[in-house]
Amino acid sequence: MDRAHFEQIVDEALEGLPPGFADRLENVAVVIRDEPSEEDLREAELPPDAELFGLYVGVPLTDRAEYHMVLPDRILLFQGPHERHFKEAELLEQIRKTVVHEVAHYFGIDDDRLDELGYD
Repeated sequence: MDRAHFEQIVDEALEGLPPGFADRLENVAVVIRDEPSEEDLREAELPPDAELFGLYVGVPLTDRAEYHMVLPDRILLFQGPHERHFKEAELLEQIRKTVVHEVAHYFGIDDDRLDELGYD
């Protein structure tokens, strides 16, 4: 899949967020990369040979007190791992799932709660 098509799917996933969530996303950059870096894997607390689909880097809304004059939080999405692990027919849903997962982290929803909600 070329980058433009991957970006289009990510854009559609962001546009498909419920209004209560989409309207509250502020100061967040969505960045698409081919592969996660070693630093990304460390940030996610994963071993160097692990596959990572997405990563939220920032301070969740639930942990903020005074939060102004800061660089944007980032949602990193990795195209290579998605393409290696999912068939073309599955990519749309899996990319959407990754976007929702990382946006949830922005709102302070942790992995355990995401598992409970069916976003494991």
